[in-house]
Amino acid sequence: MSTYVYGITAGSHPSLPDGIDGVGEPACRVRIIKEGELAAVVSDAPENLRPKRRDLLAHQNVLTETGEGGPVLPMRFGSVSPDDAAVSSVLAERADHFKERLEALAGKVEYNVKATHDEEAVLHRVMSENPEVRALTEANRNAGGGSYDDKLRLGEMVVAAVKNRETEDAAEIQQALEPVAAAVSVGPESTGWLANLSFLVDRESADTFLAAVEEVRKAQPHLDLRVHGPLPPYSFVEPGPAQHAEPAPAHN
Repeated sequence: MSTYVYGITAGSHPSLPDGIDGVGEPACRVRIIKEGELAAVVSDAPENLRPKRRDLLAHQNVLTETGEGGPVLPMRFGSVSPDDAAVSSVLAERADHFKERLEALAGKVEYNVKATHDEEAVLHRVMSENPEVRALTEANRNAGGGSYDDKLRLGEMVVAAVKNRETEDAAEIQQALEPVAAAVSVGPESTGWLANLSFLVDRESADTFLAAVEEVRKAQPHLDLRVHGPLPPYSFVEPGPAQHAEPAPAHN
């Protein structure tokens, strides 16, 4: 039977409490596979697993319970290996990487910050910042609305200005929050969000990070910021080119 992997820990990690439910219905029993200095938190993999609410919460709960005993590298929902032997093989082959990541992520959590524009507020900002847009708007108003071409030109100018504002705002959000985070990972672009950023934060300084988010909200009222966390540091298990970490000896 295939093996479902929740996360990876040190082999010395305390045993899990009894009675933790894994994914599946009925819930699969959560167990530990040890290999050298590492261990994987796993269960049997249910057939036809889908991201239903019950299973998503079960996956999260296993990681939360595991994290109570020390650092854990969280696997994303649906991480399945052919069998236990394959899990052991991966632990052995990537032992140095996993041990480095466990050390880097100890005591840290992830906060995901997404941002959109408040449509009315950003239009006001674009008008105040762009004299050309403001002048053409006024000219069209004085001309009873302006010609079709004038309206089209104004619309194109506003769209371009808002797009430029999106790019600038995304950069400003990242610049404002990076100093209070250990690392940042830029998420994939998705429709509707001008910024999708994940920050690796020391658990003990989470209040400082959240206070910095509030400062951005106050300084940029045309932005709608959504913060999710604390989360297991999913975005920092595999360092990538989009991740910028603090210089440190040998976080996602």
